[in-house]
Amino acid sequence: MANLKLGKLPNRTPSKITITVSADLYQELQDYAALYRQTYGESETVAELIPFMLAGFLEGDRAFAKARKEGLPGPGASEKSRRQSESGSG
Repeated sequence: MANLKLGKLPNRTPSKITITVSADLYQELQDYAALYRQTYGESETVAELIPFMLAGFLEGDRAFAKARKEGLPGPGASEKSRRQSESGSG
């Protein structure tokens, strides 16, 4: 089997999540969408903008990037196992 320079592509199946936001945050998101429309001349819904907002937020969080690089505990990791990994004991 050949070793291609391009590795296997990651799963790109979108996942749907539902959130509840405060009335104030909802209005801010609506205002952002209106400013986006004014700035770029294209109308996008808040639902279309949020994934890009979240991606930008995560990309800009240096502590999060560092933690991911160092290896975050997997889903379902217990608090005890987290404490053990932080203290260096196993």
